[in-house]
Amino acid sequence: MPEEGVQLTPKSELLTTQEIITLARLFVKEGVEKIRLTGGEPLIRPDVVDIVGQLYELEGLKTIAVTTNGINLTRLLPRLKEAGLNAINISLDTLVPAKFEFIVRRKGFHKVMEGIHKATELGYHPVKVNCVVMRGFNEDEVLDFVDFTKDLPVDVRFIEYMPFDGNKWNFKKMVSYKEMLDTIKQRWPELEKLPCETSSTAKSYKVPHFQGQISFITSMSEHFCGSCNRLRITADGNLKVCLFGNSEVSLRDHLRSGASEEELIQIIGAAVGRKKKQHAEPALMSFPLCQDGLQNPPNLKQWGHTFSHWLTLTASLLKQKGKASMKNKPTGQLFLPGSHPEKQWHVATGILQTQLRGYCVFQKDPSFTFDTKCLDASVGQVLVDCQSEEACSGSEFHTRGLGSCTKVPCASDNLTHTDEEGRATMVDVGGKPDSRRSAVAGAVVLLGEKAFRMVRENQVKKGDVLAVAQIAGIQGAKLTSQLIPLCHNIPLYHVEVSLSLDEARHAVVIRSSCHTWGRTGVEMEALTAASLAALTVYDMCKAVTHDIVIQELKLLSKTGGQRGDFSRV
Repeated sequence: MPEEGVQLTPKSELLTTQEIITLARLFVKEGVEKIRLTGGEPLIRPDVVDIVGQLYELEGLKTIAVTTNGINLTRLLPRLKEAGLNAINISLDTLVPAKFEFIVRRKGFHKVMEGIHKATELGYHPVKVNCVVMRGFNEDEVLDFVDFTKDLPVDVRFIEYMPFDGNKWNFKKMVSYKEMLDTIKQRWPELEKLPCETSSTAKSYKVPHFQGQISFITSMSEHFCGSCNRLRITADGNLKVCLFGNSEVSLRDHLRSGASEEELIQIIGAAVGRKKKQHAEPALMSFPLCQDGLQNPPNLKQWGHTFSHWLTLTASLLKQKGKASMKNKPTGQLFLPGSHPEKQWHVATGILQTQLRGYCVFQKDPSFTFDTKCLDASVGQVLVDCQSEEACSGSEFHTRGLGSCTKVPCASDNLTHTDEEGRATMVDVGGKPDSRRSAVAGAVVLLGEKAFRMVRENQVKKGDVLAVAQIAGIQGAKLTSQLIPLCHNIPLYHVEVSLSLDEARHAVVIRSSCHTWGRTGVEMEALTAASLAALTVYDMCKAVTHDIVIQELKLLSKTGGQRGDFSRV
């Protein structure tokens, strides 16, 4: 719900109950077997139960469905079921009540949950729960939504964030189906794929022994336009052959002007004939071609660019997608102008994949004030910065908090990456137990007043410094074992890199965190992420000044492992 609310359409412009039934009868006669009442919010129409009842009388109509926000569902559902409602979709983007209130601008989370349980009690199976996944808002709840299917016969449908007028769509907010699937398989490797119909918009999966299932609506990363058999009629009677398309035909006006059934069929047929083969811009819809980039990452020599130059070029691919580009006709692959196509495609593959990892947060250090700049200002998460390092005396150091003093063992005095003869060797972690491990690292880049101002105002010619540096840090974390010779190649189930501006010091403050479940820690991954982000800031600003200092690169905390936890105080 927009902050300013929505302007309601005058009642005279809306389809009447009879006009809805007239059009529905026409479509069913022409072969439509399923009708869904959606919105907006269809359950605020006082005649919704009557509409369902009359639809139920149409011969040939097999399914009547409704998509609702669920707030009025508990009250209306018994009457809707009696009238003939067959299927229910409930929109729910978060399982956190505070987030729910932020989205819909009102309370009601408990009413939605009551509606879901009421629907299962009345025998709807499965109850479909639609969740639009947005980076920086609810992608951290994906596993919670999967767990929601354990004891309830629901189908949680993860929907890729799509561009619409008014939703301030940004490519950085979109989380791909494959990224979500990878995250889920880390927790539930036994996840199994379910068969689906040819015209289905969803890819369905199930955790064995869970009552419910999950699905993915891959509107952006693997669009299903070719098999889409859906049409939409708006509340005021406009026919849309594509939900994302701008082209509309007013069936209401033709109805009210006395058009015959044959004329209406011709008008509808002509509109369907103009349907485009896909719904988004080529720069976005070339995304499916990039899906294998992350699974088979090349080594650094293959890029044909320096790391920072690669990130700069690929950032401009997304940011300046309206500029001239070359398109490979047979494959639909998109290349930047002025560079070798094979190299540029390799670059594009990397950026579109890494763009899907991590999210930005508002970060505040209580020791200074600054103007906050974030990659995504739609929602903030406040992090408290660690304080300065204190000396470690003897064989242990102390962490202080809330008046307590905790003794934590320091690292061993022996070097672990050398053998008995002093030669470099990789640590054998085969005998270590798996455990949850995490690490947080930080760095500070002192830019000077001029460069800082240009970063803050996003005037650096190479592009958005904070956005590109964030991506560089995330990608760096994932490439740590290739950059640091004796590091193990470990799976990371989450990497987060945040960058904030420190006005007092004219600096960019970087924080990175890495998480895994395994036999060795992720300190090096967190440090590499912070390092690469800092180096990228340097590279993008060095044309303004070379008087840039990278400092305070350090591990801030770690958890897990035999040597215990560590935290700077």
